[in-house]
Amino acid sequence: MTRVAVLGMGLLGSGFAEGLLTRGGTDVVVWNRTATKTAPLVAKGATAADSPAEAVRGAGRVHLILLDDDAVDAAIADLQPSLHADALIVDHTTTLPSRTALRAASLRKAGVRYLHAPVMMGPGAARLAKGMMLVAGPSEWLEPARDALSAMTGELWYVGERPDLAAVYKLFGNAASLSVVGVLADVMRMADAAGVPRTGVLDMLAKTNLNGPVGMRGTMMATGEFEANFTLDVARKDLRLMLETAGDRAVPMLTALAHEMDEQIANGEGDEDFAIIGRPDAGLSRT
Repeated sequence: MTRVAVLGMGLLGSGFAEGLLTRGGTDVVVWNRTATKTAPLVAKGATAADSPAEAVRGAGRVHLILLDDDAVDAAIADLQPSLHADALIVDHTTTLPSRTALRAASLRKAGVRYLHAPVMMGPGAARLAKGMMLVAGPSEWLEPARDALSAMTGELWYVGERPDLAAVYKLFGNAASLSVVGVLADVMRMADAAGVPRTGVLDMLAKTNLNGPVGMRGTMMATGEFEANFTLDVARKDLRLMLETAGDRAVPMLTALAHEMDEQIANGEGDEDFAIIGRPDAGLSRT
């Protein structure tokens, strides 16, 4: 059986390890800085290692699911002397693109095979091989492992050779997801202030096609072609009504958006489509 090392037994790492054990065909070795977190996986058939170096001995594939760049660099420094020459490191950690690029270049120079493969999935999806895995790095390193990686996810998206591109795309996805949740919290507080059950928000959103407006205005922002459909001054008026409805409830996402709209209107953009707030030069420092 292929020996696979999984480093990082947080929620996502544990999900990946459990999925590998469930599907079988691999000898799974697990490591975590807090050793007690490996116990549930050992009970399911994994072998626990005391260090990254011990975990990767004899492993053909090494999966990193760690907290941040510092944790990744520390683990690699520990394991690198024990890594088999033909082993592949697959790093699922959400990391800073610039540090990812430097790490990939340094490892390639050292003869270490490294792919950055962040994921858009939660622990349950990792166990069930659903969600999406992005992969960046040399295609000649991906292809021998493609089937194994595909078995760990619902969709494997190879974004190309540029080593930091998957890291950038992962941050795009997380930024959008976090922002949506932030706005949703604001809308829930509006419902509280208006005396409407929070379930009413869900009822309304279920009947609202958000993909259409997002796609249309995303295209405007990407192409730089803004045809007025919902002008900025009218959108700002509606936003004023939202803030007034919220009353003394904190709605930080909507408040920040109002501030950005006010600056654009002050710059004479009120008659433009409100997507103008996303034009390429709109986010540049004005100081």
